[in-house]
Amino acid sequence: MKVDTTDLESISPERDIEKALVDDELVAHISVPALSDGTVPPDNPPDGGLTAWLCVLGVHLVVMNTWGAINSFGAFQAYYATTLHRPASSISWIGSLQIFLLFFIGTLTGRATDAGFLRPILVLGSLLILLGTFTASLCTQYWQLLLAQGVCVGLGNGCLFCPSVALVSTYFARRRALAIGITACGGTTGGVVFPLLVRALLLRRGFGWAMRAIGFIQLGTLALVLVLLRPNVRPRRTGALVEWRAFRELEYTFYAMGSFMCFWGLYIGFFFIAAYARDIQGMWYTASLNLVIIMNAIGVVGRLVPNYFADRVGGLTMFIPTAGATAILMFCWIPVSSPGGLYAWATVCGIGIAGIQSQFPSALAALTTDPQKQGTRIGMVFTIVSFAVLTGPPIMGALIAMLDGRYVGAQAFAGACFVVGTGFCVAAREIKRRKLKQSMWVKV
Repeated sequence: MKVDTTDLESISPERDIEKALVDDELVAHISVPALSDGTVPPDNPPDGGLTAWLCVLGVHLVVMNTWGAINSFGAFQAYYATTLHRPASSISWIGSLQIFLLFFIGTLTGRATDAGFLRPILVLGSLLILLGTFTASLCTQYWQLLLAQGVCVGLGNGCLFCPSVALVSTYFARRRALAIGITACGGTTGGVVFPLLVRALLLRRGFGWAMRAIGFIQLGTLALVLVLLRPNVRPRRTGALVEWRAFRELEYTFYAMGSFMCFWGLYIGFFFIAAYARDIQGMWYTASLNLVIIMNAIGVVGRLVPNYFADRVGGLTMFIPTAGATAILMFCWIPVSSPGGLYAWATVCGIGIAGIQSQFPSALAALTTDPQKQGTRIGMVFTIVSFAVLTGPPIMGALIAMLDGRYVGAQAFAGACFVVGTGFCVAAREIKRRKLKQSMWVKV
């Protein structure tokens, strides 16, 4: 029986979520033939259906437990500075290691995912995060926290994040940016829940129980992750760990360089805003945590709205103005001189930072045409970016120390990084446009 797909092609992206879910279910069952192993052909992503949206939910929980915890590190940065009596640059290494390892082992976990080892990697990552979090609850010294919260949790983050993002990209094509934006909202979920737990329990029950409460939440949500995530394409058993040929594509290389620069200055807000509020504005510790919560909560706007438009104009096209606006916001932090101004800045900048975090994978996925190579190529750029997030916060912490506690050097450094990163991304888009031989309004 021949199926008429005319109606399927006319599905409007402006319809509400409930109608889209119904249409997606139809697309998934009619237009995508299943393979013998239960997966779908890599060139026919279902673009919806129950399994696809459950995958989005599962990856949302992954991002909650990885980026949500990372985005909450500002709460620990201020606390560790008081209890461990260490400079800001030293303490920031704990959070930097978490992000570095999340990105750095992306090449390994991404290629392993392409080879069909998604489930073992997810189990290993979940166990490492739980081990690191519960062990950190018993730590009393800097080096112990560096190993538990920095290294162990960071390795778990790396096992979970890259494979999950690559998996979402294989389920969606037309709605890919929106799907990734929804999963990225997990950073908001964790970035609000975890600081609230810290604020509620740290002074009443102590650091140990605050960390254990986080660990129990991670235990329940990561168990759901293992149930919800399923591979969608056939494994690619052969192939190199690194696809060096990708770097011959200048748009890919320039985007990697632009991402490096943007992420080099990205985490000044999440890592240092609570310490800045306490040291410069004279706010109480619990009040300074409100800024971390606000930046994470408002991030839902930055994770959904730009990705909604990215599905229409292109992921890279939308990433460029987001990066440019964030560059301006970093410089706008310098003249802020009151708590009210700081709250306003945190609100607006939280949108920009969240936009960068959520659009980065979708823009990168748009430069990869073969779904079977999504994990490898995304993981390669993750590894490059890992060195930016490893060194960026310690550099900014060192600049703060060099200027006797003033933040202007770190703020200027972050702004300059975004300016350069935006330039590289503009170049990447222009190269891609010329290859396609299209007008400047082409969707990229």
